[in-house]
Amino acid sequence: MKVSSVKVGITTATFNNADTISRTIESVLNQTYSNIEYIIMDGLSEDNTVEIARSYEEKFREKNIPFKVVSEKDSGMYDAINKATALLDVELVGNVNADDFYEADAVEKMVKLYEKEKYDAAWADLRLITPKGEVIKKAKLNKKIWTTTGWCHPTMFATKKLLTEYPYICHDMYDDFDFITAAFKTGKKICVLNEVVSNFNFGGQSTKKSLSEAMNRVNITYGIYKRHGMSKLYYLHRVIFEMIKLVIS
Repeated sequence: MKVSSVKVGITTATFNNADTISRTIESVLNQTYSNIEYIIMDGLSEDNTVEIARSYEEKFREKNIPFKVVSEKDSGMYDAINKATALLDVELVGNVNADDFYEADAVEKMVKLYEKEKYDAAWADLRLITPKGEVIKKAKLNKKIWTTTGWCHPTMFATKKLLTEYPYICHDMYDDFDFITAAFKTGKKICVLNEVVSNFNFGGQSTKKSLSEAMNRVNITYGIYKRHGMSKLYYLHRVIFEMIKLVIS
């Protein structure tokens, strides 16, 4: 395993993920980068998610990787991530969702980029796993037109300092974009890496295929732009973007 002085924390928020949590955990356990610690924050699962997670404690001990499973009431995924991040004593933080999984060299790649760029936040290419097959979403960073188009939150790593300065506001499913927009608007250093580091199971609220859901996403994301004092033209941008998604999905 690669070793560096950069300590990295990985978080996973869970709730009733017994069917997928093992793959997620093993993707962290088997990283090529060893200077990590891992916290799973469970929202009082009603299945055996917690039991499965705790069954890995010995394997993490064998690799000398600090590993903690906490199960308590939360206000959703982003609240759980905030709480997990607060418990970490690290420089850099990544989050892998409980039904997704990292590439084996994900942490190593993002640390290498951090050592080179000293970014505040960065993200990379994302493999989307769909019922029809797999597709790669390319990471993009367009500072002139700030958009979710090239934003790949499941691949993001950020400094704990930044995540503490701008904790997720626990408002809606786009808290991640609110976070990165706040970082962008305050001039934090943001980078992208065009290499796949994570795998995302495509589905959920952000991909529902009805007009009402599409317009709901328009209003939520435009609310973020508005909250950060950005142009009203972004409303038109979001409408066009969501209509394209609706047609091609």
